[in-house]
Amino acid sequence: MTWSIIARDHATGHLAIAGATRFFAVGARVPFIASGVGAIATQALLNSFYGVEGLALLRQGLAPAEVVAQLTASDGGRDYRQLHMIDATGRMAAHTGAACVGWCGHCTAEGFSIAGNMLAGPEVIDTTAATFAAAAALPLAQRLIAAMRAGEAAGGDRRGRQSAALLLHGDEPWSDLDLRVDDHEDPLAELARLEQVSRERWVHFRRFLPRSGDRVGETDRTIIEAGIARSRAEEG
Repeated sequence: MTWSIIARDHATGHLAIAGATRFFAVGARVPFIASGVGAIATQALLNSFYGVEGLALLRQGLAPAEVVAQLTASDGGRDYRQLHMIDATGRMAAHTGAACVGWCGHCTAEGFSIAGNMLAGPEVIDTTAATFAAAAALPLAQRLIAAMRAGEAAGGDRRGRQSAALLLHGDEPWSDLDLRVDDHEDPLAELARLEQVSRERWVHFRRFLPRSGDRVGETDRTIIEAGIARSRAEEG
């Protein structure tokens, strides 16, 4: 089940994962990100230890290829798993087990990685990749959603659709954006709607919260509201 795209923004180093599946709550177990460390997606007969232990190994300085090799070598169920990752420098690695349900596969390109199983065919990954590459002018979250929606239009999960998620980390130890659509008849459309709603206030408001270098943030609500209005006006 599932296909996902992991990306690293070249300009900022920010990391993000978007995924969709005909299964409940893809965002609960598939995406794992640590800011400044890396991003990992575990899928097919997913193994959440891949995410937890994989990020720990990246923190130790192992390259993604070494992490994938170590995780899969110690897992007797590796033939049923799919895994892909990017580290903070943009290095990538992936594993698609021999027993994953077809169509299954993965690809890597400059700054992003895509993997999927139980898909309508290779065109799902190909279209997702082509759309992401062509949408470089979009902000990272919108670019990921556009790529996933194109992949869905190319066939997506061959069983249908149910859930989608987007997880994006910036410079802080927590997420900048964490959107989940756990059960919906059109989850990627709903994910796109939520991302649009996030740009109405949240992406402007979060700038005033405590952060590295300013552990208090802004507490004057008048200043916050004026700043939100100014930021919204600047972004059109």
